[in-house]
Amino acid sequence: MASTRPLINDFKLSSLSLHRIPSIHRPHRTHLSNPSYLVKASAAGEEAYQDEFSWSSVILPFLFPALGGLLFGYDIGATSGATLSLQSPELSGTTWFNLSAVQLGLVVSGSLYGALFGSILVYPIADFLGRNRELLVAALLYFLGGSITAYAPSLNVLLIGRVLYGLGIGLAMHGAPLYIAETCPSQIRGTLVSLKELFIVLGILLGYFVGSFQIDAIGGWRYMFGFSAPVALLMGLGVLGLPQSPRWLLLRAVQGKASLQEYKEKAIVALSKLRGRPAGDKVSEKQIEDTLVSLKSAYGNEQESEGSIFEVFQGPSLKAFVIGGGLVLFQQITGQPSVLYYAGQILQTAGFSAAADATRVSVVIGVFKLLMTSIAILKVDDLGRKPLLIGGISGITLSLLLLSAYYKFLGGFPLIAVGALLLYVGCYQISFGPISWLMVSEIFPLRTRGKGISLAVLTNFGSNALVTFAFSPLKELLGAENLFLLFGAIAFLSLAFVLLYVPETKGLSLEEIENKILK
Repeated sequence: MASTRPLINDFKLSSLSLHRIPSIHRPHRTHLSNPSYLVKASAAGEEAYQDEFSWSSVILPFLFPALGGLLFGYDIGATSGATLSLQSPELSGTTWFNLSAVQLGLVVSGSLYGALFGSILVYPIADFLGRNRELLVAALLYFLGGSITAYAPSLNVLLIGRVLYGLGIGLAMHGAPLYIAETCPSQIRGTLVSLKELFIVLGILLGYFVGSFQIDAIGGWRYMFGFSAPVALLMGLGVLGLPQSPRWLLLRAVQGKASLQEYKEKAIVALSKLRGRPAGDKVSEKQIEDTLVSLKSAYGNEQESEGSIFEVFQGPSLKAFVIGGGLVLFQQITGQPSVLYYAGQILQTAGFSAAADATRVSVVIGVFKLLMTSIAILKVDDLGRKPLLIGGISGITLSLLLLSAYYKFLGGFPLIAVGALLLYVGCYQISFGPISWLMVSEIFPLRTRGKGISLAVLTNFGSNALVTFAFSPLKELLGAENLFLLFGAIAFLSLAFVLLYVPETKGLSLEEIENKILK
C-alpha cells in the first residue's frame, strides 16, 4: 500500500522465454556476485548471449522511481504521529483540533482516496503517458500535496492536500514498478522489484522517525507532512535524467502510435545507457531486435494491438486477476492499514499514554518491519512464494486474535499488545507485504499486464481506503476487541484462499506461468 509493497513486479525487458540452465543452476543471490551471467533464449535455434551491465548504470534507474515507493511509505509512518499531534489541544497549533471520528478518518484516508482515483485515472492513459512522464507527474503531485498539507490553514485545505498527495501515490505505485522491471537486467529483476517494497518500509520508518522528533513541537504535524516535499523534488529531478523505458518505446511502435524505425533506434540508445554500454552497441541492438520480434508475435496485428479495455476480465487474464486481485484485497482487509496508520493510538491504549512514548515505540516497530522485509527478500527465491504466504498469514491470524484477547480480558498486560503488533508486522512483511505484489507482476499475461496491474493497484487502494476510513467508526460501534476478532476471521479466510487458489511460481519464467498455470 500506501504501504504497502507497496506497493511489485517482474516484467521482462526481453519477452523471450528465459530458462535456467541446469548445469549452472544455483540460488539467485549467487548470481548477484557476478557482473553478468549467461541468459539463454528458449526460442529454438537462437544463440545464447551475455546480458552484461554496469552496476553503476543500474542504481539510478532503480533509485529515483523507488523514491515514489518511499514517499508512499512515508505517508503511512508520518500519518501515525501526525494524527496524534493534530488532535492535541496543546500541540496542534490550530483552533480546529477537535476532530470527529469521521473527520479523523478523512484526514487519515484522504491520501488513499486520492490514490484510488489516481489508480482509476491511470488505467486508460498509462501507455499514452509512458513510465517517465507518469513518474514525473507523480513527483509533482507529491510535492504539491506535501506543501499544501504542511501550510493548510483549515481542515478543508488539509484534505485537498491529502488528496493531491494520494494522486501522486496512485501514479507512482503503478509507474515505479513498471519502469524498474522494464529497465533492469533480467537476472536481478526479482531482487530489485522486491527491494522496492524495502523502500516503502524505509519510508514508513522515516515517517516514524520524523514523527518522534516533532511530536512535542507546536504544529509538529505540519513538519511531519511537509517533509515529503523536498524528497518529491529530488525524485522529480532524478526521473528527468533517466532514459525512456525501451520496452515502452517498442510497445508504442508495435501499437502503431509511433514510427517503428525511429522508436527502435531510441530503444537501442536507451538500453545502451541503462546497461552502461557505448551508445548503439551491437549487444543492445540484438536484444532490442529479439524483444521486437517477441512483441510483434504477442500482440498480433496492429489493429488489435491495444486490446479491449475489458480484456482483463476474460480467459487467462481473469484467472490471473482473481489470484493477484485476491491477494492485494486480502492484504488490506485483514487490517493492515489500521495496524499501521493507528499504531500510535493502539500503543497509547496499551499503556504508552504519552504521545512521545507511542511514537518512539512506533519507530521500534518500523525497524522490526525493515528487518523482516530484508529476510523475505533474501528467502523468497529459496523457499518459494506460497510457503511464505502460508506461514506469514498464519502468524497474522494469531496476532489479530491476541489483539482481540488483549482488549477483551488481557488489558493488564500491555506487552501482549506490543508483542501482537510486532508479530503482525513481522508476519505481514514475510508474506502479504512483498509477495502479493511480486505475484501480481508475475501472474498477468504479457498482453494485459499493464491493465492488470492498474486494476490490482485500484483494488489495493480501494480496499485500503475503505478499511482505513472505517476503522474509527467500526471501533466505536463494535469495540476494539470485536473489530480485531473480525480482522482475524478475514485473515483465516485469506489463508484458505492461498491454500486453494494461489499457485507456486518459483523458478518459472513468465511464459511458463502463462502457459502452465493460466491456460
